[in-house]
Amino acid sequence: MKTLLSTVVLTCAALSATAVVQPDPNWFAGFQEGTPALKSASKLAFGPEGILFIADTKAAAVVAVATGDTQLAGASKLVKVEGVNLKVAALLGTTPDEILIEDMAVNPVSRQIYLAVARGRGPSSTPAVIRVGADLAPVLVSLEKVRFSRADLPDAPVDAPPKEGQRGGNPRLESITDIAFLENRLLIAGLSNEEFASTLRAIPFPFKTVANGSSVEIYHGAHGRFETRSPIRTFVPFNVGDQPHLLAAYTCTPLVQFPIKDIQPGAKIKGKTIAELGNRNRPLDMIVYEKGGKEYLLLANSSRGVMKVTTDKIETLDAIGEPVKDGATRGIAYETLAGWTGVDQLDRLDAGNALVLRQAGGGSLNLESLALP
Repeated sequence: MKTLLSTVVLTCAALSATAVVQPDPNWFAGFQEGTPALKSASKLAFGPEGILFIADTKAAAVVAVATGDTQLAGASKLVKVEGVNLKVAALLGTTPDEILIEDMAVNPVSRQIYLAVARGRGPSSTPAVIRVGADLAPVLVSLEKVRFSRADLPDAPVDAPPKEGQRGGNPRLESITDIAFLENRLLIAGLSNEEFASTLRAIPFPFKTVANGSSVEIYHGAHGRFETRSPIRTFVPFNVGDQPHLLAAYTCTPLVQFPIKDIQPGAKIKGKTIAELGNRNRPLDMIVYEKGGKEYLLLANSSRGVMKVTTDKIETLDAIGEPVKDGATRGIAYETLAGWTGVDQLDRLDAGNALVLRQAGGGSLNLESLALP
């Protein structure tokens, strides 16, 4: 999952590598000590002071955990962990076919890597969080007797597994499809129980009360219609002009922008579709980075590789409002990166490198750093 490198983090990283960032107690308002009752761990994101946000889709909730992981990283090192899923399975006392790495996030201060893992498959699976540190050896993160706070979504879809012979899945498992922390808010995409089921939320942090989300409507060029029930699959916060927006990718594959100021409790908002990137495809993960004075977007996909998207003229793009037929593409310019094959997860490792979780053949997954193109 993408991690936002704020000005504060970048300033801190310029200090001594042995320094420890002193915690701001205000970020921990409302935290309690104990063991968060997680039913799942599907998405991860880092906030300030080493706070790790864990999305629990089965419970339609997000838990913020004080990891204490605030030691500033030293010089950057290349990362390569071959067969990381094999190592994680051994750590959890099971076989590789009985685990699923759901997400990945890099702590922008320490550069330690965190993995959200499901042990087992289906409704009986149990969650685990794994950390990969400087020695590249996976270790289990204990969630017992930690400081944490919790936000339950009030308008989540019902927990209703499909009946035998019924099409579709359990809508509860898409209550949260992606998360990111921005300034003092946790941004959440997913589904709700509203008629316009696709939903965005901007929940103030530290958590207090959680209101209903904003219902989302977009024009899907490949389908030739407006849609309100398809969830955002992955997103990043991004400034368009001088205003913060979300860039969000949907299955099959529209790229849509939303002004963050419009994400208000109970609002109905309409996104601006700025690209159609091809049908029969599912976006997997997305990051933003800067190189040569320009900002770029990297978008990993299930069947179209990793796209490098140029964003320097994004504010001038016209909205797509007509059908885009026969798998054609339209809108924002991009290139598909040669060599970035089999990528399932993306995050920023540091200013010059991405971290990827990629398929290596034979069911093996590698954790690797790659130079940002």
